[in-house]
Amino acid sequence: MTRTWIAPLSAALIALSACGVTYNSPTVRSQAAGSAVRVINLTPQTVAVANRNSYRPRTLPAAFFQAAGGSGSGRGVGALPEQPVVPTERPTTLELRVPPEPADEPYRIGVGDVVLLAVQSTADTIQELSGLLAIQNQRQGFTVRDDGAIAIPEIGTVQLAGMTLEEAEARLFQVLVENQIDPAFSLEIAEFNSKRVTVGGSVAAPTLVPITLNTLNLGEAVTAAGGVTAPNEEYVSIRIYRDGNLYQIPLEDYLARPDLQRLELVNGDAVFVDTTYDLEQAFAFYQAEIDVINLRQQARQQALSELSQEISLRRAALDERRGNFSAQLELDAVERDYVYLAGEVSTQSRFTLPFGRQATLADVIYSNGGFETTTGDPAEIYVLRASENPAEFNAVTAWHLNAANAANLTLATQMTMRPNDIVFIEEQPITKWNRALQQFFPTIINTATSAVGN
Repeated sequence: MTRTWIAPLSAALIALSACGVTYNSPTVRSQAAGSAVRVINLTPQTVAVANRNSYRPRTLPAAFFQAAGGSGSGRGVGALPEQPVVPTERPTTLELRVPPEPADEPYRIGVGDVVLLAVQSTADTIQELSGLLAIQNQRQGFTVRDDGAIAIPEIGTVQLAGMTLEEAEARLFQVLVENQIDPAFSLEIAEFNSKRVTVGGSVAAPTLVPITLNTLNLGEAVTAAGGVTAPNEEYVSIRIYRDGNLYQIPLEDYLARPDLQRLELVNGDAVFVDTTYDLEQAFAFYQAEIDVINLRQQARQQALSELSQEISLRRAALDERRGNFSAQLELDAVERDYVYLAGEVSTQSRFTLPFGRQATLADVIYSNGGFETTTGDPAEIYVLRASENPAEFNAVTAWHLNAANAANLTLATQMTMRPNDIVFIEEQPITKWNRALQQFFPTIINTATSAVGN
C-alpha cells in the first residue's frame, strides 16, 4: 500500500516543482523597486540619527486653544461693598464702635492735586539780580487731570496719578533726561484736592478737610470744622462712615481718650457729629454715599450680566467651530499624517499621527494591539522610511529593531515616527514552514489523488 502512494506522491512533487509552486513570505531585502535598501540596526546612537529628520506635527485649529472668557473683562467687576453696619443704640447708653486702624501708606498723588515743579533758572545775570523773582518765574504749578497726567509745555503729558512724591520725582527725572533738559528740579504738592474727609452735623462749620502728606486724625478733622457745638455731651456721638460701615464714638469717650482723638482717617471717610439717639439724621447725611454704593452694585450686576452673555456667545461660536472640525475628521476631510503597519501585526492597518505631539514606534505598535508573538519574529522589527531627497530616488532606510532581547523595546519608546513610515514585522522561521506546509500538502494530496485515479 505504501509503495502504491510513493509513485503518485513523487510524481506530484516533481510536477509541482516543475510548475514553480512555492510559498513566498514578505521580508526586507537589499533592493526594492530598483532602489537600494539600507538596513541600520537601532541603537541609542542610531535612534538619535533617525530622530534627526525634522517633522512638525499637525496642530489643532485655534478654536481648541481659546477660552470663551479669555479676553473679556467686565465693567466695574470687583468686590461688592458690604452693607452698612448700624450699631445698636439705646437711650441709656451709646455703644463704642471704633473703626479699624488703616494700613500705613505714603501719600499718593491723585486727580485734582496741584504739583509745583521748580527747575533751574536760565535767566541772565541782570535778571538774576532779583533772586526771588527769578526763582518764582521758574516755579510752575500743574493740576493732575482726569487721566492722571500733567501737561508740561514742550515736553508733553506725564503720568503721575497713583505715585508717591519720590516715584513722581524719579519719573520726571527720566522724562527731563529723555528730552535733553537739565534734570535739576524740585517737586512738591502745592494743593491737596484728591483725598478728602467730610465733616458735618453738630459742628461750627461743616467742611471738607483735605488729606495731605501728613496723616489726618479725627481730632484734627473736628477742629478744622470748628469743633463740636452740641450742648449736652452725654447724648452726643461722633459717627464715622467708611466703606459701607457705620462706626460710633460717644463724645464723652472721645474727650476722655487721646487715642480716639488720634484715630487716623482715610480718604472718603464721612464724620458726622450726631446729637440724637436714632440714626435718621446720620443716614440722611450718608444717603448720597449709600446711593452711590447701590448704583455701583447695579452697574456691577449689569456688567456681569453683559459679560456672561458675551462669554455664552463666544462659547457657542467656539463649540460650533470645534464641532465642524470634528465632523470633518469623521468624514476624513482633514489632511492627516499616517504610519502603516504590515507583516505580523495584530491588524494590518494605519496609525494616525496625533495633533500637536510626536508618536513613537512603541505608540504605533501597541496602540493597535501589539504584534503576534506566536507568528511574528521579535528579532525582525523594521521601520521602513523612504528618503525625502529626490536625488536618492526614494531609497529606503530600514531601521531594524531586534526585540529578541526585551530590553531593546526601550528603543521603541525613543524613536519618533514620520509620515508614511511603514512598521513591518517578519514571520517566525517556523511560521514560514507551517504556512508553506499548510498550502503545500492539500495541493500534493489533490495531485496524488488525481494521479492514482488516472
